[in-house]
Amino acid sequence: MAKWGQGDPRWIVEERADATNVNNWHWTERDATSWSKRKLKEVLEGLVVEGEAGRCEIGDLKHVEGEASCNSRKGKLIFFYEWNLRLSWKGTVKESGEKHKGSVEIPNLSEENEVDDTEINVSKKKGEGDVLKELMRTEGTTKVREALRDYLKALKTEFTLGMILPTKAAVGQELATERKPSGSPVQDSVTPQALDMVGVKIPTVRIQMREVFNSPADELYSIFTKKELVQKFSKCPAVIEAEKGGKLQMFEGCVSGEYTELVPSQRLVLKWRCRSWPEEHYATVALTFQDLAAQSELELECKGVPVSHEESTRQCWKKQYFEEIHLLLQQSKDSME
Repeated sequence: MAKWGQGDPRWIVEERADATNVNNWHWTERDATSWSKRKLKEVLEGLVVEGEAGRCEIGDLKHVEGEASCNSRKGKLIFFYEWNLRLSWKGTVKESGEKHKGSVEIPNLSEENEVDDTEINVSKKKGEGDVLKELMRTEGTTKVREALRDYLKALKTEFTLGMILPTKAAVGQELATERKPSGSPVQDSVTPQALDMVGVKIPTVRIQMREVFNSPADELYSIFTKKELVQKFSKCPAVIEAEKGGKLQMFEGCVSGEYTELVPSQRLVLKWRCRSWPEEHYATVALTFQDLAAQSELELECKGVPVSHEESTRQCWKKQYFEEIHLLLQQSKDSME
C-alpha cells in the first residue's frame, strides 16, 4: 500500500479551478458528427477546378452519411470518423462552351485509410464532355483530397479545443518557458502573463494580433456589431446585443460574452469566453479599428486566455473571425461589380 502522499499521481485531485478529469486520465468523448457535416460542406462546396479542357466547380454536398467523434484517454486524443459522401459538379468545355454535370463520390473516408488512399470516384451524365470528366478525375481529385485534409486538420485542432486540460506540471513548465513574439507587425504575437488572473484564478496569457482588411473602419466595426453581418461571416445564428451590457453568443454557443464598451468605428471591448474554458472564466477582448485610406487595421488584445487554450484561441480568431470576414468582404465586393 502506498504511503500517505505517495499515491499514483494519475488519481490525485490537484488544486485546479475546474477539478475536471485530473491529469487527463479518464476517458472523455465528444461527438463531432454535426460539426463535421458543417465543416465538410465548408471545405468542399465551391471548389474550382481549371485546366486546358475547361473549368469545373463542385456544387452541393448532396449526400452525407456517417459519424465522427474524438476521445481523450491518458492525455491522448483518439479520432474516429467514417463518411460516405456524394458531391455534384458542373463544368464548361473551353473550346465548345458546352456545359456538363456529374458527381463525385467518396464511399469511405475513415481513420483506417490515409487521405491519399481514400477512394474518390468521378462520374458524368451521358453525352459528350469526357474531357471534363478527365479534368475532374485528375485535377479535381487532387483538389478534393486537399479539402479532406483541411477537414481532418480542423477536426484535430479546431474541434478539440479544451479536450486536453492542463496539469499542474504542464502549467508550470509552460510558464517557465520564455516565448518571444515573432513575425512582422501585422502577424500574431503573444506576451506571457504568468499570473494574469481574470475570473476564475488560473494562469493566463495575453494574445495580441493585428490584421488589415479591405474596408473602411466603420464597415469593419459594423461586422462585429450588426447581427445580420455577424451571422453572415460566422455562418451560424447569433445573439448580438450591441450595447453596453448587451449579450453576445456565436458559433452555436461555442463563444459567448458581453459588450462592455462601444465607441462606434473606433473601439469595442468585450467579456469573451469559449465554451471549453473553465466555467465562469472570461477574457477581456479589446478591438481597436484604425482607418488606412481604403483599408482599415484591426488590433486585437485578448487578456486572460487560459494558458492551455492559447494556441486554440489564436486560431479561433484567425480562422473563424479574420479569414471569414475577409471572405465576406470579398463576396460583397464581387456582388457590387
